[in-house]
Amino acid sequence: MDDANTSTDIRLREGSSIAQRLIVAGCAAAVALCFTPGLFTHDTMEIIISVVALLVGAGFVVGIMMVPAVVWIITPNEILIGRQSPFGKLRTRLVGKDEITALQVPGSKRVKARFQLVFTLTSGERLTSPPISDVTHVRDTVARIAAQFEVPNVEDPVNPLDASHPEMHLGEPLEPFPARDIWIVSLIAVALCAVPYAYKLWRGLSPTHVDILLLPLGAIAAFAVHRYANLVTGAFWIIRQADIRVERLWGDGSLRADHIQGGDVKTITVERRGRSEDEHCIVVIRLHSGRRFRSPRIGSRVEARAVATEIVRRLGIPAESNKI
Repeated sequence: MDDANTSTDIRLREGSSIAQRLIVAGCAAAVALCFTPGLFTHDTMEIIISVVALLVGAGFVVGIMMVPAVVWIITPNEILIGRQSPFGKLRTRLVGKDEITALQVPGSKRVKARFQLVFTLTSGERLTSPPISDVTHVRDTVARIAAQFEVPNVEDPVNPLDASHPEMHLGEPLEPFPARDIWIVSLIAVALCAVPYAYKLWRGLSPTHVDILLLPLGAIAAFAVHRYANLVTGAFWIIRQADIRVERLWGDGSLRADHIQGGDVKTITVERRGRSEDEHCIVVIRLHSGRRFRSPRIGSRVEARAVATEIVRRLGIPAESNKI
């Protein structure tokens, strides 16, 4: 979203560029084509697998290429909506100020740092905008739109990443796993590894070396679960002025807190951690000491960049350290 203070318009975009789609579609097509040799064999199963793989690949390519790109331009008096498919014509629509009766800003259940504008028109139609990219200024953006369209009773969105808060929160407050759950999982690990050995004894058969080897592995797995289960609870970031508090749990469930200040930071980058660049981008902070801190998942690359920019501002980091 290009909603800088120097502009009176707010732009919201959704959909990848043609170049990005071609790259992803090309990779999908290349993977599907790897199965074509199976079509020239005499094995029925290989032919079926190859046909299914080619059909799935073709469907994936078509789905990627046919998703339309959407652009909203919100001006003080109207909303211009543009919608274009890669191989279709640009379709536009104008929504006047007098057509808008209500505005809501629901958050996403899947990605918490994602907010969309939902306008209700006099006709009863509801229009949902592309996501607001600058997730650190959602409250100001919504207040500005509500004021210019004179929409009453607009609730402030619940946004823990809003820059208007003295503390921005990334992730969820940490709680250790209940001791009972850890014990249950540990016992399940032991039981699963002991089942093959017990089954052989019950049938009057001699356990193999693999069956015997599984017994100590079950004990090791149970110990690992009991000792390190709380380490997988992730991290909780509290971003304040000139300081970031990073909370994590030790294996025994006790709280561990690290503090990051501007002078400690070497670089700040945005990275993808997962399958999709639309939902799995994070902020990575590297310190001069060599330590690296990875934030909880934020959302798309654009949303993660907005958070990283606010971190840079709050910590007072020099421009040369900012690689977002």
